[in-house]
Amino acid sequence: MTNNAVQRSQTHATFVIERDYAFPVPAVWHALSDNAARDEWFGGGSEFTATNKAHDFRVGGRAIEDGQWHGGPTSRFESVYTDIVEHQRIVFTYDMWANDQHMSTSLTTIVLEPDGEGTRLTYTEQAVHLDGIDTAEGREAGTRGLLDNIAAYLERTHVA
Repeated sequence: MTNNAVQRSQTHATFVIERDYAFPVPAVWHALSDNAARDEWFGGGSEFTATNKAHDFRVGGRAIEDGQWHGGPTSRFESVYTDIVEHQRIVFTYDMWANDQHMSTSLTTIVLEPDGEGTRLTYTEQAVHLDGIDTAEGREAGTRGLLDNIAAYLERTHVA
């Protein structure tokens, strides 16, 4: 073994985020499932240039986003939908890479429930973070940002 060998490790983590949206379940579902809507909130925003992007929202369908952070690493997100119950539940697995290094594999469940006139979204992620490239805390923070992006999208586009 040389001094340049990669130190292999794996860290398992689970986090749950609950988010209340002041919009009905069909509006939140649309933000999660519609390709054009998802393009508005998912990803790195203006700090990220996507080079390959696809989203096939169906059981067995895949979502892919490859690109480059401005002044930073390349990134690849690839997911597969394993369960979809309209207006209720989305389950998918996803893998992430940074500079072609596999950084994590996750199992994610999103549950939507009516909450008065609004929606309660519960996001649960179970992940293995590989070789110290990624952390559970960083992933949770990034996910909270995406859920904030959904709220901003809904506020911009929802017609009462």
